[in-house]
Amino acid sequence: MDSRFMSRAIELARVGGGQGEIPVGAVIVKNGVIIGEGRNLREAQNRALSHAETEAIEAANRTLGDWRLDGCSLYVTLEPCLMCAGAIAAARISEVVFGAYDNERGYIVSRADINRLAGSKITVFGGIKEDECKQLLDEFFKNIRQE
Repeated sequence: MDSRFMSRAIELARVGGGQGEIPVGAVIVKNGVIIGEGRNLREAQNRALSHAETEAIEAANRTLGDWRLDGCSLYVTLEPCLMCAGAIAAARISEVVFGAYDNERGYIVSRADINRLAGSKITVFGGIKEDECKQLLDEFFKNIRQE
């Protein structure tokens, strides 16, 4: 686990938040190199499936020329939802490192254990740079409510 990669995910989340997207960013790393990046693009692309994690997975698939992401780590600023947890397991990602916990929609540890849910063996680390990740989300939704 390397906090530099979470810092990059936070940068991507900030970009998305500045463009009206829920500020979530994700990077996929293999052998210490970022091979895929993503941020929420649901509003821009008008697609329900354009979460930061799925965007990063697609980018990593293109980089490797393979759908299998064995040996890869996903760094994401918010605990992934059920859809993204399924995509993570399907892509065979080996490790998930997330920032803020999502007690309502998080399906890595909060609402369900991804390993029991998907029958996988994914290493999980939660709460990495949690305060910074949570602050991005809190500020975004505070601004939305004020508008």
